[in-house]
Amino acid sequence: MNKSKRPFTKSKRSFRRRLPPIQSGDRIDYRNMSLISRFISEHGKILSRRVNRVTLKQQRLITIAIKQARILSLLPFLNNQKQFER
Repeated sequence: MNKSKRPFTKSKRSFRRRLPPIQSGDRIDYRNMSLISRFISEHGKILSRRVNRVTLKQQRLITIAIKQARILSLLPFLNNQKQFER
């Protein structure tokens, strides 16, 4: 039998590879607010690694940076917008 002709080949769909949210030049630091704010939900929670699409090491650094920024009051612990709309 000729192996070069396969009857059941998968169709080659082209997909657009998503760019990583953190480039190699970006420093994960509590002072880098533009970077840190991308990984926080609207309610002020830290987004999961699966949602962020970052590596485990990057997620740990992001979490530490967010917590440091919260302690130094650069970021709020909670973002209760609905509470003040009444």
